[in-house]
Amino acid sequence: RRPGGRRRRPSRRRGGRPVIRVAVVDEQALVRSGFTVLLASDPELEVVGEAADGAAACELAVHERPDVILMDIRMPGVDGIEATRRLTADERTAACKVLILTTFDLDEYVFEALRAGASGFLLKDTLPDELLAAVRVVAAGEALLAPKVTRRLIEEFALQPAAAPPEANPGLALLTEREHEVLLEVARGRTNAEIAERHFMSQATAKTHVSRMLSKLACRDRA
Repeated sequence: RRPGGRRRRPSRRRGGRPVIRVAVVDEQALVRSGFTVLLASDPELEVVGEAADGAAACELAVHERPDVILMDIRMPGVDGIEATRRLTADERTAACKVLILTTFDLDEYVFEALRAGASGFLLKDTLPDELLAAVRVVAAGEALLAPKVTRRLIEEFALQPAAAPPEANPGLALLTEREHEVLLEVARGRTNAEIAERHFMSQATAKTHVSRMLSKLACRDRA
């Protein structure tokens, strides 16, 4: 049973293999028809509905629970990115995988789509066989990006400044040599008794060293 008390529609099987249920969302009826015909040509795919805008896509997803939703970006009313955001936030449709398919490869669209929870981003100049393969990849829970989009993301990442190394706790400079030794033992998970035995001191002395070490490092406890 799916969240919200509704059962997910069972996947049909053809030739012993489960059928991937797909919804097509695009403002243009001709484009939707073209995608529907292409998807229907694959015996492992089944088109369960179409929608012309994001709001209708969300309603369709709640009713049909498709495995994958081909989602355009620029649509009237609720656009594809907002629809994706709503779908991934709704427990009834969170399991639906969204594959963005658009004419526009603007960086802001890519980033916003990924932040919204899309599982893939392809351009409409993708070859038919590549689109069919992409649906399978996304349905299997993998992520997928158009090659030119991937290249730009890598370039963007390479231009980012390197992350600064974490700063050391300033209290480390205040530790005595013995307190530093005790710190290493605490980090290894050893008790006061074990520390005392290894460093030839009483348990009371070991406890004192641990207490001073924690105080200088502003640590609440050993953990």
